[in-house]
Amino acid sequence: MDMAQANDVDKHDRTQHYEVLRELGDCYTSVGNYSQAQRCYEKAASLGPDEPGPYIGLGAASLQTDKLEDAEIAFRVACRLDPKCAKAYAGLGMVAQQRRDFPEAFDFYMKSLELDTDNITALLGLFQVSCEMRSFAKVIYYLEVYLQMHPGDTSVMYALAVLYLKDERPQQAKNTLLDLLSLEPNHGDAANLLEEVEHSLAGARQGAL
Repeated sequence: MDMAQANDVDKHDRTQHYEVLRELGDCYTSVGNYSQAQRCYEKAASLGPDEPGPYIGLGAASLQTDKLEDAEIAFRVACRLDPKCAKAYAGLGMVAQQRRDFPEAFDFYMKSLELDTDNITALLGLFQVSCEMRSFAKVIYYLEVYLQMHPGDTSVMYALAVLYLKDERPQQAKNTLLDLLSLEPNHGDAANLLEEVEHSLAGARQGAL
């Protein structure tokens, strides 16, 4: 085996080892073993120093253990490695949201969605932040775009109905809730919200008489 072949084999082995460690980190995170996840992500980062993935994992594990400063550092490294990494911006949004810096969280979630309109973490984070800030129009737009691509996602449909109601668009809230309940008839929160929306519409009709 010549030197070039040996280098190719070594590179392939390192890539495989990197992928295994990153996936192991994800598995440990999913079962709540954050210290073991952190070890796997750190080893993966040493094998793939230009890859944002391990830093996203480190940030997520740090968030779960309320180490906000560590999480922010990890997500910022991921952004530096890949300026178009939607997950890194969503992570920074979560850090800002935990700190109750809602305007900054809003900006990070918006940046994430500009890069990936499918990012459900950023979408639902933006929904929560917009409720705190009472700023609904941009969030409604992104939820509508997401539902065009994922028309059966009842969690996003519910969030959209809530925002329509807060934005004083009760008829659109009602239509969305009816669609949701046709997909998931036992969705209790949606049924309760529909009742509230119908009261609102009935009151508006009374006021118009």
